Amino acid sequence: MISAQNLEMRIGARVLLHPTSFHVNAGDRIGLVGRNGAGKTTMTRILAGEGQPSGGSVSHKGSVGYLPQDPRSGDLNQIAKDRILEARDLASVSAKMREAEEAMAGADEAASIKAMERYPKLEERFRAAGGYAAESEAHRIASNLGLDERILGQPLHTLSGGQRRRVELARILFSDAETLLLDEPTNHLDADSIVWLREFLRQYSGGLIVISHDVDLVRTVVTKVFYLDANRGALDQYAMGWDLYLRQREDDEKRRHTERRIAEKKAGALMAQAEKMRAKASKAVAAQQMIKRAEKLLEGTETERVTDKVASLRFPTPAPCGKTPLRGHGLSKSYGSLEVFMDVDLAIDRGSRVVVLGFNGAGKTTLLRLLSGTEQPDTGVVEAGHGLKLGYYAQEHDTLDMDATVAENMRHAAPDLGDTEVRKVLGSFLFSGDDADKPTKVLSGGEKTRLALATLVVSQANVLLLDEPTNNLDPASRAEILGALRTYEGAVVLVTHDEGAVDALEPERVLLLPDADEDLWNDSYRDLITLA
Repeated sequence: MISAQNLEMRIGARVLLHPTSFHVNAGDRIGLVGRNGAGKTTMTRILAGEGQPSGGSVSHKGSVGYLPQDPRSGDLNQIAKDRILEARDLASVSAKMREAEEAMAGADEAASIKAMERYPKLEERFRAAGGYAAESEAHRIASNLGLDERILGQPLHTLSGGQRRRVELARILFSDAETLLLDEPTNHLDADSIVWLREFLRQYSGGLIVISHDVDLVRTVVTKVFYLDANRGALDQYAMGWDLYLRQREDDEKRRHTERRIAEKKAGALMAQAEKMRAKASKAVAAQQMIKRAEKLLEGTETERVTDKVASLRFPTPAPCGKTPLRGHGLSKSYGSLEVFMDVDLAIDRGSRVVVLGFNGAGKTTLLRLLSGTEQPDTGVVEAGHGLKLGYYAQEHDTLDMDATVAENMRHAAPDLGDTEVRKVLGSFLFSGDDADKPTKVLSGGEKTRLALATLVVSQANVLLLDEPTNNLDPASRAEILGALRTYEGAVVLVTHDEGAVDALEPERVLLLPDADEDLWNDSYRDLITLA
């Protein structure tokens, strides 16, 4: 399926992976794990053929379906259903059939007659390619991922980022690819869709590599674990499921510790003996041999695994502002014939905490885009109150310039900061040395999240608009964000599927979309968080 020979990954002088070989065969369901920035996304891009390794080679046998964290490919004017059917070369015939149907129903008699003559031929081509059965299968997959007929009939540019990502996931699962490479596939899925996806992947007979911070998915699906160690630049391969891997890794750590301790003890004794012997010229050669033996002993053992570093995150001290720094009046938004929401009123008082809930596609992301000024409402107005300083975290990382470097993005966010201060802040977010000069577009989803959060830290924002801020993060980094939410003194409007993020926010109010109902927060709304 996929064969990697002496695969090597580097970014500047930093080694992500020393030359390593491995295979992904039919039936292998591999969980690729490691801290944010270890190189997991880089590796899957290389395995998918969308990136080049620093050394070695990757070969494919059979087709590969690749879901990146931020899929931005495809024609945004394309109908969502056609994007899915395109995976089996059915989209063009389906679109022509739809055009013929419209012409047959139209007022132009000549065009209607031509369409009636053309339609049976198109339908035969569609049927011969297994079209109706395939279309039914595509609809079943899409439905299980929360994509109904209304969404499937819309152009991609009218859909939210989460909906477009679910369309891409449906397309890849429908493609019949012999190997799947899935980078955080549960992002933007509701609870029912995640349960369905776990079972789909558990029964998948091809090769699979999945990156996911959803422990239940990894535990249910994977039969092998690849651990990408950022500190050693090594890929540890475990031919076992998740729970056995965790026990084995703990045993490996104990073994490394014991071996290193014994080696250090023996090497210390040799070095002490050599030090005594070096004083005598007659024993100088023997002393040098002892020193070499001691060094060889230490070379033969792995150093203890360094604890993974975590970005240190504290949201900014908010700038002074008036009583109500941000307000939306009568906001509505539609995309073509698709009405997202109508007549939303929302007042964000100083220090207030609001969580926005609603089913996928209800307009949560759209509302934050309107409040941030990224997009304009069809009706209504967004008013900036006295002293407003807005910080906006977009789930698709739209606030970042993908063609700029990490450091350049920080300078755009805080033009008054000098280079030393910029690099100091970036260092606290684990972008040190050459990492600060990397193009933003090559970062993993977790790294983009860290960079976007770093721009908020220097913003002095007194109102934060946060759209799924815990997506793509490892558990330790997620815990940092939750801690920052608890201590932030400014106002927050939060969109999330993460119950822990809502608990950390301790919201005062909830806004339910698309109906624009506002209520005081109570625990009865908790059940809606993961379903939203």
